[in-house]
Amino acid sequence: MAARRDGTGHVRVTHVITRLIVGGAQENTLASVLGLRDRPGLQVDLISGPTFGTEGSLEPVARNAGVLTVIPELVRPVRPWTDLLGYRRLVTHFRAGRPDIVHTHSGKAGVLGRLAAAKAGVPRIVHGIHGPSFGPFQGRVANGMFTTAERWAGRVTDHFVVVADAMRRQYLAAGIGRDTQYTRIFSGFDLGPFQRATRDPGLAQSLGIRETDFVIGKIARLFERKGHDDLFDAAPAILRRVPNVRFLLVGDGPWRSRLEARARDTGFPDRFLFVGLVPPSEVCRYVGLMDLLVHLSTREGLARALPQALANAKPVIAYDCDGAGEVCRTGETGFLMQPGDQRGLVDAVATLASDASLRHRLGAAGQAWVAERFTVDRLVRDQEALYNRVLQAPPARG
Repeated sequence: MAARRDGTGHVRVTHVITRLIVGGAQENTLASVLGLRDRPGLQVDLISGPTFGTEGSLEPVARNAGVLTVIPELVRPVRPWTDLLGYRRLVTHFRAGRPDIVHTHSGKAGVLGRLAAAKAGVPRIVHGIHGPSFGPFQGRVANGMFTTAERWAGRVTDHFVVVADAMRRQYLAAGIGRDTQYTRIFSGFDLGPFQRATRDPGLAQSLGIRETDFVIGKIARLFERKGHDDLFDAAPAILRRVPNVRFLLVGDGPWRSRLEARARDTGFPDRFLFVGLVPPSEVCRYVGLMDLLVHLSTREGLARALPQALANAKPVIAYDCDGAGEVCRTGETGFLMQPGDQRGLVDAVATLASDASLRHRLGAAGQAWVAERFTVDRLVRDQEALYNRVLQAPPARG
């Protein structure tokens, strides 16, 4: 890369995200920042709003790496006065740091960060779309407000990075950007621990999982639109067809007590194992206990849980929502079905539970497919190549 505004021969890139909870978008962003920082010719840092609550925090990792600046006014809820202060803080930060590229992520940081970067005169502005910030999952007023905000911010954006082609189609359909402004870069993670993970007898025993149990895993925040209610609705029918089933729920969130109550109401609460928040480095151990993974979210760019399960050669069942179909392919890596298809969910689970050779075939195919596309090295190389193209091309915003 050619020398830029700091005169050192380095390209300065600042990433901005609303919060650093333990989640796919945040893990992907942090992996990008840490990986890009080690590439020659790049200086990379990260701005985030404050992180708190039951969903965990990646702030300690970012702080220990020396890349993090926290702006207290950058918060997730819409608060006009606080948002204005956050915008001003970002403008000041960009003018002082003089990045060549600002790369934003998530809804609030994506809008405020891009507008602030344009105000500060940042040469190139990139936005990462990890999931839709507008759509039928929210009310008409909120949908209109977020769509308008994305269009507004889109006018000052040079390029968009999407984790799935589904995001590109949704944003283009909403009149945001041009097709040539979009690049798909799959989320990257350390594949090795997932590829090597096997059934841990000690962990299984601590959770009360028997050798004869058929374990259905779900990795997601315990919150709305993640599909837990659909799994609980299907559980009685699944139990009738797979009597030795256990449901392993990895994650925490504000719906935990509500979902634990649902487990008790089923009459077989011992079949549901709530393991709570698991550090990202430990997720592979729990995937190693699973026979398959279900992902029933109705709003998700492309859940990392899907390629993580496939990296461990476990087949997946998912709703055809956003980018899930780009990884979960019926007859190849698992079963993809329409949201709310309870009968299809039960049938898919029963089919996989009764056919070990099918599970192994789908899992092995998925493992090979993911190994080519979801490495951190590929993520970093693809992003670095994108930055180089964006810097060499004329500004595309407007």
